[in-house]
Amino acid sequence: WLKPFWLKPLELKRSAFALAPGARSITEHTPPSRRPGLGSMAMVHPANQAIVVGGGLAGMSAANQVVECGGKTLLVDKSSFCGGNSTKATSGINGAATKTQKDKGVDDSVELFTSDTLKGGAKRPEVVKVLCGNSGADVDWLVDKFDLDLSLLARLGGHSAPRTHRGKERFPGMTITYALIQMVEKVAERSDKARIITKARATKLLTNGGGACVGLVYEKGGLDFQEHGPVILATGGFGADFTQNSL
Repeated sequence: WLKPFWLKPLELKRSAFALAPGARSITEHTPPSRRPGLGSMAMVHPANQAIVVGGGLAGMSAANQVVECGGKTLLVDKSSFCGGNSTKATSGINGAATKTQKDKGVDDSVELFTSDTLKGGAKRPEVVKVLCGNSGADVDWLVDKFDLDLSLLARLGGHSAPRTHRGKERFPGMTITYALIQMVEKVAERSDKARIITKARATKLLTNGGGACVGLVYEKGGLDFQEHGPVILATGGFGADFTQNSL
């Protein structure tokens, strides 16, 4: 099942992004050019961006929310195209106390969703609380922001109420994720607010003297590139299983 991204739009503030006036506009799905004197390492962008690692539902949600709140974002994905494991989801996306549920008279709550999730074997209640607590707003955001049809509800195994949302399309995961991808791509084409770099594998997180993460290094085409800015890790999918038998 699709898990909604844990970060609601309201939790990102415009003041978190110090936008540099006159910044260069780079929207191609390629890395910045190498600079002389840096060897195999390139660094051409100031820290006026949020860097997202992973182009699935979580990563695309993060990138869209950064732009929505007035910031700039760079999204890197190791694959040749974005979508990740989220495109393979065929059941729908879970959310409690959504507008769709209320319109259909479904009695559900964050507390009930949390209880169901913990009963299902989750051992990190602090994470479950965030996941379930934000789920309704996340589903509503997808419907309102991207005009997605998530009007069909189903009660799947482990759930005490119908809370798995989908539309009439055959593959809801692909439909949802592609809508988010297209939004980021449109922003990248029209402004310098977003960049997408594919075939790029993050290899190292950069930290300052205090231990805070201030950027990352990624590898593309045999070269290393360095970018500065806060980093959102939205990668791993299916337990980060990269074996041959993994989806």
